[in-house]
Amino acid sequence: MTKRSQMTSTKRRTLIKGAGAALVLPHIWVPKAGAASKRVIIRSPGGVYDEIRRRAIYEPFTKETGIEVIPVATTAAKLLAMLRSGHIELDVIDITVPQLIHFERANALLPIPYDDFKYADPDNIYPEYKRENMVGNFIYGVIMGYNTEAFKGNPAPANWAEFWDIERYPQHRMMSDMAAGAPDLEFALLADGVPLNELYPLDIERAFASLDRVRPAVRKFWDTGALSAQMLIDREVDMGSIWSSRLLTVQDAGAPVEANWNEHCVHVQSYAIMKDGPNVENATLLVDYMLGEEAQDRYFKEYKAGPITKKAYENLSEEHRAVIPGGEKTEEMGFILDAEWWVDNRQKVSDMWSQWIMQG
Repeated sequence: MTKRSQMTSTKRRTLIKGAGAALVLPHIWVPKAGAASKRVIIRSPGGVYDEIRRRAIYEPFTKETGIEVIPVATTAAKLLAMLRSGHIELDVIDITVPQLIHFERANALLPIPYDDFKYADPDNIYPEYKRENMVGNFIYGVIMGYNTEAFKGNPAPANWAEFWDIERYPQHRMMSDMAAGAPDLEFALLADGVPLNELYPLDIERAFASLDRVRPAVRKFWDTGALSAQMLIDREVDMGSIWSSRLLTVQDAGAPVEANWNEHCVHVQSYAIMKDGPNVENATLLVDYMLGEEAQDRYFKEYKAGPITKKAYENLSEEHRAVIPGGEKTEEMGFILDAEWWVDNRQKVSDMWSQWIMQG
Protein backbone atom coordinates (compact mmCIF):
# COMPACT_ATOMS: atom_id res chain seq x y z
CA MET A 1 0.00 0.00 0.00
CA THR A 2 1.33 3.46 -0.93
CA LYS A 3 1.83 6.20 1.62
CA ARG A 4 -1.07 8.14 0.07
CA SER A 5 -3.34 5.09 0.22
CA GLN A 6 -2.40 4.52 3.84
CA MET A 7 -3.26 8.12 4.69
CA THR A 8 -6.59 7.93 2.88
CA SER A 9 -7.46 4.63 4.53
CA THR A 10 -6.62 5.98 7.98
CA LYS A 11 -8.64 9.11 7.36
CA ARG A 12 -11.65 7.11 6.28
CA ARG A 13 -11.44 4.77 9.26
CA THR A 14 -11.30 7.75 11.60
CA LEU A 15 -14.27 9.39 9.91
CA ILE A 16 -16.45 6.30 10.05
CA LYS A 17 -15.60 5.63 13.67
CA GLY A 18 -16.68 9.15 14.50
CA ALA A 19 -19.90 8.70 12.53
CA GLY A 20 -20.81 5.62 14.55
CA ALA A 21 -20.82 3.12 11.70
CA ALA A 22 -21.16 -0.59 12.38
CA LEU A 23 -17.96 -2.60 12.64
CA VAL A 24 -19.33 -5.36 10.45
CA LEU A 25 -19.82 -4.46 6.82
CA PRO A 26 -23.38 -5.11 5.65
CA HIS A 27 -23.47 -6.66 2.19
CA ILE A 28 -25.01 -4.41 -0.43
CA TRP A 29 -25.78 -6.33 -3.62
CA VAL A 30 -25.61 -4.51 -6.91
CA PRO A 31 -25.09 -5.84 -10.43
CA LYS A 32 -21.48 -6.02 -11.51
CA ALA A 33 -20.56 -3.36 -14.03
CA GLY A 34 -18.04 -3.82 -16.78
CA ALA A 35 -15.64 -1.29 -18.22
CA ALA A 36 -18.11 -0.29 -20.93
CA SER A 37 -21.18 -0.50 -18.73
CA LYS A 38 -24.38 1.18 -19.88
CA ARG A 39 -25.72 1.55 -16.37
CA VAL A 40 -25.50 3.80 -13.37
CA ILE A 41 -26.16 2.78 -9.75
CA ILE A 42 -27.76 5.28 -7.37
CA ARG A 43 -28.44 5.05 -3.65
CA SER A 44 -32.13 5.63 -2.97
CA PRO A 45 -34.51 5.58 0.01
CA GLY A 46 -36.72 3.18 -1.99
CA GLY A 47 -40.49 2.74 -1.89
CA VAL A 48 -42.90 5.24 -3.45
CA TYR A 49 -40.01 7.67 -3.85
CA ASP A 50 -38.39 5.31 -6.37
CA GLU A 51 -41.65 4.85 -8.25
CA ILE A 52 -42.02 8.60 -8.78
CA ARG A 53 -38.40 8.97 -9.84
CA ARG A 54 -38.64 6.01 -12.21
CA ARG A 55 -41.47 7.70 -14.12
CA ALA A 56 -40.17 11.26 -13.94
CA ILE A 57 -36.41 10.74 -14.28
CA TYR A 58 -34.99 7.24 -14.70
CA GLU A 59 -37.03 5.95 -17.65
CA PRO A 60 -36.76 9.22 -19.66
CA PHE A 61 -33.00 9.26 -18.94
CA THR A 62 -32.59 5.70 -20.20
CA LYS A 63 -34.63 6.51 -23.32
CA GLU A 64 -32.45 9.57 -23.95
CA THR A 65 -29.04 8.02 -23.27
CA GLY A 66 -29.41 4.23 -23.35
CA ILE A 67 -28.01 4.10 -19.79
CA GLU A 68 -29.98 1.97 -17.32
CA VAL A 69 -30.53 3.49 -13.87
CA ILE A 70 -30.36 1.00 -11.00
CA PRO A 71 -31.65 2.39 -7.68
CA VAL A 72 -30.37 0.59 -4.59
CA ALA A 73 -32.20 1.22 -1.32
CA THR A 74 -29.78 1.29 1.60
CA THR A 75 -29.25 3.12 4.87
CA ALA A 76 -26.72 5.78 5.77
CA ALA A 77 -25.02 3.34 8.16
CA LYS A 78 -24.51 0.83 5.35
CA LEU A 79 -23.13 3.56 3.12
CA LEU A 80 -20.62 4.55 5.76
CA ALA A 81 -19.64 0.94 6.30
CA MET A 82 -19.12 0.53 2.57
CA LEU A 83 -16.85 3.56 2.55
CA ARG A 84 -14.92 2.16 5.51
CA SER A 85 -14.35 -1.11 3.66
CA GLY A 86 -13.02 0.61 0.56
CA HIS A 87 -15.50 -1.27 -1.68
CA ILE A 88 -17.47 1.42 -3.46
CA GLU A 89 -20.43 -0.21 -5.21
CA LEU A 90 -22.45 2.92 -5.97
CA ASP A 91 -22.05 5.74 -8.48
CA VAL A 92 -24.40 8.39 -7.10
CA ILE A 93 -25.53 8.95 -3.52
CA ASP A 94 -28.90 10.61 -2.89
CA ILE A 95 -29.08 11.52 0.80
CA THR A 96 -29.07 14.50 3.19
CA VAL A 97 -26.20 16.99 3.30
CA PRO A 98 -24.96 16.18 6.85
CA GLN A 99 -24.55 12.55 5.83
CA LEU A 100 -22.75 13.50 2.62
CA ILE A 101 -20.31 15.67 4.53
CA HIS A 102 -18.82 12.52 6.07
CA PHE A 103 -18.00 11.29 2.54
CA GLU A 104 -16.69 14.70 1.53
CA ARG A 105 -14.32 14.81 4.49
CA ALA A 106 -13.10 11.31 3.61
CA ASN A 107 -12.18 12.60 0.13
CA ALA A 108 -14.60 10.10 -1.42
CA LEU A 109 -16.56 12.48 -3.65
CA LEU A 110 -15.85 14.02 -7.03
CA PRO A 111 -16.42 17.72 -7.63
CA ILE A 112 -19.71 18.42 -9.42
CA PRO A 113 -18.70 19.49 -12.97
CA TYR A 114 -21.16 22.36 -13.30
CA ASP A 115 -19.32 23.95 -16.23
CA ASP A 116 -19.65 20.76 -18.29
CA PHE A 117 -23.40 20.29 -17.83
CA LYS A 118 -25.30 19.45 -20.98
CA TYR A 119 -28.88 19.30 -19.69
CA ALA A 120 -28.86 21.65 -16.70
CA ASP A 121 -28.12 25.36 -16.38
CA PRO A 122 -25.94 25.83 -13.27
CA ASP A 123 -27.24 29.38 -12.89
CA ASN A 124 -30.75 27.95 -12.55
CA ILE A 125 -29.76 26.17 -9.33
CA TYR A 126 -30.33 28.16 -6.15
CA PRO A 127 -26.81 29.01 -4.89
CA GLU A 128 -27.59 27.92 -1.32
CA TYR A 129 -28.09 24.34 -2.57
CA LYS A 130 -25.05 24.23 -4.85
CA ARG A 131 -21.78 23.06 -3.29
CA GLU A 132 -18.44 21.95 -4.67
CA ASN A 133 -18.92 18.21 -4.08
CA MET A 134 -22.69 17.90 -3.84
CA VAL A 135 -25.74 19.51 -5.34
CA GLY A 136 -29.32 19.69 -4.12
CA ASN A 137 -32.01 17.21 -5.08
CA PHE A 138 -34.92 18.65 -3.08
CA ILE A 139 -35.66 20.44 0.17
CA TYR A 140 -38.17 19.64 2.89
CA GLY A 141 -39.16 21.45 6.04
CA VAL A 142 -39.45 20.68 9.72
CA ILE A 143 -42.52 22.63 10.75
CA MET A 144 -45.08 23.02 13.49
CA GLY A 145 -48.04 20.79 12.72
CA TYR A 146 -51.29 20.60 14.61
CA ASN A 147 -54.62 18.78 14.67
CA THR A 148 -57.35 21.30 13.87
CA GLU A 149 -59.87 19.51 16.09
CA ALA A 150 -57.76 20.46 19.12
CA PHE A 151 -58.15 24.18 18.37
CA LYS A 152 -61.80 24.56 17.31
CA GLY A 153 -62.73 28.20 17.80
CA ASN A 154 -59.24 29.08 19.04
CA PRO A 155 -56.02 29.91 17.20
CA ALA A 156 -53.13 27.49 17.31
CA PRO A 157 -49.69 28.78 18.39
CA ALA A 158 -48.31 31.27 15.87
CA ASN A 159 -44.63 30.64 16.59
CA TRP A 160 -42.32 28.52 18.75
CA ALA A 161 -42.45 30.99 21.64
CA GLU A 162 -46.21 30.45 21.82
CA PHE A 163 -45.72 26.68 21.41
CA TRP A 164 -43.56 26.87 24.56
CA ASP A 165 -46.34 28.65 26.47
CA ILE A 166 -47.84 25.61 28.19
CA GLU A 167 -50.19 27.68 30.37
CA ARG A 168 -51.84 29.40 27.42
CA TYR A 169 -51.76 26.22 25.33
CA PRO A 170 -52.17 23.17 27.61
CA GLN A 171 -52.57 20.75 24.69
CA HIS A 172 -50.36 17.67 24.41
CA ARG A 173 -47.20 18.10 22.36
CA MET A 174 -44.61 16.00 20.53
CA MET A 175 -41.05 16.86 19.49
CA SER A 176 -38.18 15.18 17.71
CA ASP A 177 -35.95 12.63 19.45
CA MET A 178 -32.22 12.35 18.82
CA ALA A 179 -32.98 9.00 17.18
CA ALA A 180 -34.94 10.81 14.46
CA GLY A 181 -31.79 12.64 13.38
CA ALA A 182 -31.62 15.56 15.78
CA PRO A 183 -33.64 17.08 18.62
CA ASP A 184 -35.34 20.42 18.06
CA LEU A 185 -32.57 22.62 19.45
CA GLU A 186 -33.18 25.38 16.91
CA PHE A 187 -36.85 25.64 17.86
CA ALA A 188 -35.89 25.70 21.54
CA LEU A 189 -33.63 28.67 20.90
CA LEU A 190 -36.23 30.48 18.80
CA ALA A 191 -38.68 30.00 21.66
CA ASP A 192 -36.09 31.54 23.98
CA GLY A 193 -35.81 34.67 21.85
CA VAL A 194 -32.87 33.97 19.52
CA PRO A 195 -33.48 35.58 16.06
CA LEU A 196 -33.69 33.36 12.98
CA ASN A 197 -30.51 34.79 11.50
CA GLU A 198 -28.49 34.35 14.71
CA LEU A 199 -29.19 30.69 15.49
CA TYR A 200 -25.76 29.30 14.56
CA PRO A 201 -23.55 28.35 16.20
CA LEU A 202 -26.23 26.87 18.46
CA ASP A 203 -25.95 27.55 22.18
CA ILE A 204 -26.46 23.94 23.26
CA GLU A 205 -26.76 24.61 27.00
CA ARG A 206 -29.31 27.37 26.41
CA ALA A 207 -31.30 25.09 24.09
CA PHE A 208 -31.53 22.33 26.69
CA ALA A 209 -32.53 24.84 29.37
CA SER A 210 -35.33 25.97 27.05
CA LEU A 211 -36.40 22.35 26.46
CA ASP A 212 -36.71 21.97 30.24
CA ARG A 213 -39.57 24.48 30.21
CA VAL A 214 -41.70 22.78 27.55
CA ARG A 215 -40.96 19.20 28.54
CA PRO A 216 -43.91 18.80 30.99
CA ALA A 217 -46.31 19.20 28.04
CA VAL A 218 -44.41 16.87 25.66
CA ARG A 219 -46.15 13.52 25.62
CA LYS A 220 -43.71 11.90 23.21
CA PHE A 221 -40.36 12.51 21.54
CA TRP A 222 -40.85 10.82 18.18
CA ASP A 223 -38.14 8.81 16.46
CA THR A 224 -39.70 8.24 13.02
CA GLY A 225 -41.68 10.42 10.65
CA ALA A 226 -44.43 7.81 10.48
CA LEU A 227 -44.90 7.88 14.25
CA SER A 228 -45.14 11.66 14.37
CA ALA A 229 -47.89 11.70 11.73
CA GLN A 230 -49.83 8.86 13.35
CA MET A 231 -49.79 10.48 16.78
CA LEU A 232 -51.17 13.68 15.29
CA ILE A 233 -53.93 11.82 13.43
CA ASP A 234 -54.92 9.79 16.50
CA ARG A 235 -54.96 12.88 18.77
CA GLU A 236 -52.38 11.21 21.01
CA VAL A 237 -50.84 14.65 20.66
CA ASP A 238 -52.38 17.89 19.44
CA MET A 239 -49.35 19.62 17.96
CA GLY A 240 -45.63 19.33 17.48
CA SER A 241 -42.63 19.44 15.21
CA ILE A 242 -43.03 17.25 12.14
CA TRP A 243 -41.53 16.80 8.67
CA SER A 244 -43.58 18.80 6.17
CA SER A 245 -43.73 15.86 3.76
CA ARG A 246 -45.25 13.62 6.44
CA LEU A 247 -47.88 16.18 7.38
CA LEU A 248 -48.80 16.75 3.73
CA THR A 249 -49.22 13.02 3.11
CA VAL A 250 -51.79 12.58 5.87
CA GLN A 251 -53.44 15.89 5.06
CA ASP A 252 -53.95 14.75 1.46
CA ALA A 253 -55.50 11.57 2.86
CA GLY A 254 -58.12 13.65 4.70
CA ALA A 255 -56.63 13.98 8.19
CA PRO A 256 -57.68 17.19 10.06
CA VAL A 257 -54.18 18.61 10.29
CA GLU A 258 -52.58 21.91 9.35
CA ALA A 259 -49.06 23.28 8.98
CA ASN A 260 -47.63 26.42 10.51
CA TRP A 261 -44.68 27.47 8.35
CA ASN A 262 -43.55 30.27 10.64
CA GLU A 263 -39.94 29.66 11.80
CA HIS A 264 -39.54 26.44 9.79
CA CYS A 265 -36.25 24.62 9.30
CA VAL A 266 -35.16 23.56 5.80
CA HIS A 267 -33.30 20.29 5.26
CA VAL A 268 -31.52 19.60 1.97
CA GLN A 269 -31.36 16.24 0.21
CA SER A 270 -28.49 16.22 -2.26
CA TYR A 271 -26.68 14.23 -4.93
CA ALA A 272 -22.99 13.36 -4.88
CA ILE A 273 -20.79 11.41 -7.29
CA MET A 274 -18.58 8.72 -5.78
CA LYS A 275 -14.93 9.13 -6.74
CA ASP A 276 -14.34 5.37 -6.88
CA GLY A 277 -17.72 4.39 -8.28
CA PRO A 278 -17.81 1.85 -11.14
CA ASN A 279 -19.55 4.18 -13.63
CA VAL A 280 -18.30 7.70 -13.03
CA GLU A 281 -19.01 9.06 -16.51
CA ASN A 282 -22.58 7.77 -16.45
CA ALA A 283 -23.04 9.11 -12.93
CA THR A 284 -21.99 12.58 -14.02
CA LEU A 285 -24.44 12.50 -16.91
CA LEU A 286 -27.28 11.34 -14.66
CA VAL A 287 -26.73 14.15 -12.13
CA ASP A 288 -26.65 16.64 -14.99
CA TYR A 289 -29.88 15.22 -16.44
CA MET A 290 -31.71 15.18 -13.08
CA LEU A 291 -31.09 18.92 -12.71
CA GLY A 292 -32.26 19.73 -16.24
CA GLU A 293 -35.42 21.78 -16.70
CA GLU A 294 -37.57 19.03 -18.24
CA ALA A 295 -36.66 16.43 -15.60
CA GLN A 296 -37.18 18.98 -12.83
CA ASP A 297 -40.65 19.89 -14.08
CA ARG A 298 -41.76 16.26 -14.31
CA TYR A 299 -40.29 15.39 -10.94
CA PHE A 300 -41.71 18.24 -8.87
CA LYS A 301 -45.14 18.19 -10.42
CA GLU A 302 -45.47 14.72 -8.94
CA TYR A 303 -43.20 14.85 -5.87
CA LYS A 304 -44.34 17.41 -3.30
CA ALA A 305 -41.04 18.68 -2.01
CA GLY A 306 -39.22 21.93 -2.63
CA PRO A 307 -37.28 22.27 -5.92
CA ILE A 308 -33.67 23.38 -5.91
CA THR A 309 -33.91 25.05 -9.33
CA LYS A 310 -35.52 28.44 -9.82
CA LYS A 311 -37.58 27.57 -12.89
CA ALA A 312 -38.98 24.39 -11.36
CA TYR A 313 -40.19 26.39 -8.36
CA GLU A 314 -41.63 29.16 -10.54
CA ASN A 315 -43.46 26.61 -12.72
CA LEU A 316 -45.39 25.17 -9.79
CA SER A 317 -48.94 26.30 -9.01
CA GLU A 318 -49.58 28.58 -6.06
CA GLU A 319 -51.42 25.70 -4.38
CA HIS A 320 -48.35 23.49 -4.72
CA ARG A 321 -45.97 26.16 -3.44
CA ALA A 322 -48.21 26.66 -0.40
CA VAL A 323 -47.38 23.17 0.93
CA ILE A 324 -43.62 23.10 0.34
CA PRO A 325 -40.63 25.14 1.56
CA GLY A 326 -38.65 27.48 -0.65
CA GLY A 327 -38.94 30.87 -2.32
CA GLU A 328 -40.09 33.90 -0.36
CA LYS A 329 -41.63 31.66 2.31
CA THR A 330 -38.25 30.36 3.43
CA GLU A 331 -36.53 33.70 2.92
CA GLU A 332 -39.01 35.43 5.23
CA MET A 333 -40.12 32.71 7.64
CA GLY A 334 -37.47 29.99 7.75
CA PHE A 335 -33.82 29.02 7.93
CA ILE A 336 -31.60 26.35 6.40
CA LEU A 337 -30.11 23.75 8.72
CA ASP A 338 -26.38 24.35 9.25
CA ALA A 339 -25.13 20.91 8.19
CA GLU A 340 -21.49 21.52 9.12
CA TRP A 341 -22.45 22.59 12.64
CA TRP A 342 -24.45 19.42 13.16
CA VAL A 343 -21.70 17.14 11.83
CA ASP A 344 -19.16 18.80 14.13
CA ASN A 345 -21.40 18.81 17.22
CA ARG A 346 -23.64 15.76 16.83
CA GLN A 347 -21.73 13.62 19.31
CA LYS A 348 -21.79 16.33 21.97
CA VAL A 349 -25.52 16.87 21.47
CA SER A 350 -26.13 13.12 21.52
CA ASP A 351 -24.28 12.71 24.81
CA MET A 352 -26.19 15.58 26.42
CA TRP A 353 -29.48 14.29 25.03
CA SER A 354 -28.90 10.83 26.49
CA GLN A 355 -28.43 12.32 29.93
CA TRP A 356 -31.28 14.82 29.59
CA ILE A 357 -33.88 12.33 28.36
CA MET A 358 -33.13 9.95 31.25
CA GLN A 359 -33.82 12.70 33.76
CA GLY A 360 -37.49 12.98 32.81
